[in-house]
Amino acid sequence: MTFWEVTLFLLDGFKISLLIFAVTLLLGVPLGLPIAFCSMSRFKPVQAISKVIVWIVRGIPLMLQIFIIYYVPGLLFSFPMFSQIDRYMLIHHGVQDAGRITAVLIAFVINYACYFSEIYRGGIESISKGQYEAGYVLGLTNSQVFKKIILKQVVQRIVPPMSNEVITLIKDTALANCIVVCEIIKQAKELAATKAMVWPLFYTGVFYLIFVGILTICLGKVEKKLSYFRS
Repeated sequence: MTFWEVTLFLLDGFKISLLIFAVTLLLGVPLGLPIAFCSMSRFKPVQAISKVIVWIVRGIPLMLQIFIIYYVPGLLFSFPMFSQIDRYMLIHHGVQDAGRITAVLIAFVINYACYFSEIYRGGIESISKGQYEAGYVLGLTNSQVFKKIILKQVVQRIVPPMSNEVITLIKDTALANCIVVCEIIKQAKELAATKAMVWPLFYTGVFYLIFVGILTICLGKVEKKLSYFRS
């Protein structure tokens, strides 16, 4: 295979990596907010359940969570749900790895939603009570105080840690190959096994570096635009 053919072959796998990245952000970022509110809830049972869930998800390696999501339903209920999805989508629609990708997406969304929730919680709790009191003096309701005063400051404060998580996310997509999802690392391994070509495995790093560079520039611009919220 030529260099260009290898690049195109790896690019097909990187599209799957980008799909996992995009869906995880699209669902995980908003899902983290209600989890954060539950963790800060004054209703102790809700707070306790939320904190336990976050503790478990953050404490178990993401690769193991992918295994749990993919294999446990079949072990408990004798119904390999994701394998059935794989088979159905391949036969009827010609789509490969649909079930495996679904399992990976579920694991990633849950995992990153819990991490994002802790970032949200830290950002919200970092705002002084005086900010709330000032809003109440102006006659604002709780929701108005949060939307007009607190939220803008929280967004500015959480951008740096969120940026780190977003950059980590694109690299974590490589874990999808643990259940044979054809992302870029899996594609490179396939070339190593079938074509005895090892260098594409190292070449995958270029794809990640370029994308992380683009993310760093974009996130840096976002942080700069929000810099006027700094006290």
